[in-house]
Amino acid sequence: MPRYILVHSTASTNSYLSKMAMMLPSGTVIHTLNQTEGRGQRGNSWESEPGKNVLFSMLLKSPIVPVAKQFVISEAVAVAVVTALSGYVEGLKIKWPNDIYYKDKKLCGILIEHSIMGNGINYSILGVGINVNQELFVSDAPNPVSLAQIIGQDLNVDEVLHRVCEEIERRCSFDSYTNEDFAKLHREFLSLLYRNDGAFYPYTKADEKCFNAKIVDVEPLGLLVLEDEGGSVERYAFKEVQFVLKK
Repeated sequence: MPRYILVHSTASTNSYLSKMAMMLPSGTVIHTLNQTEGRGQRGNSWESEPGKNVLFSMLLKSPIVPVAKQFVISEAVAVAVVTALSGYVEGLKIKWPNDIYYKDKKLCGILIEHSIMGNGINYSILGVGINVNQELFVSDAPNPVSLAQIIGQDLNVDEVLHRVCEEIERRCSFDSYTNEDFAKLHREFLSLLYRNDGAFYPYTKADEKCFNAKIVDVEPLGLLVLEDEGGSVERYAFKEVQFVLKK
């Protein structure tokens, strides 16, 4: 079972946990009521009203995952979050690389940071922010949504926290995985992937060029494989391509 440590206020649960990671056991969860400088992918910020949402980082020590296949950890965490939250709302999807979406709105952000030692991962910090009871979003984030907004009632934040953390711990028990288990996880991740339905959707490249493409795969290092309408297949790292979202 996860071991929970409540920090009433902190700049970032990922940063807080990283300073203590070597001294704490795997499965430790740092959670907070107020995160003042929440971080998302590649420097993006995360807005959260104090006491309204689930904000935590979980420590995963010495996962049996080679560096070249590290994205499997991201897959496991994202699938776990969808599985846990599906007890409250149906139709959740994983927007590559690992945001959790309800329709075209962002419900949850995930930030995973690894400490690499040689060819292996020494430990991973699994940062998760879930909009639970927040009703008003005042930042310039384009499309946030909360569970309360979706289902029309507030939820017990601690209950959501425990349900999600227990599912993440279960999914990240990689020492018991077989090759088929890893393959099954990847198939489940792809089946939950936002806009992975064989249709062509608009994207923009880093140079702001817009094009239509469909998702083909996500590779072990997390590269998104897209096929455009002309049949050309390309691979993209984070921030090299963006989804064009409905407003």
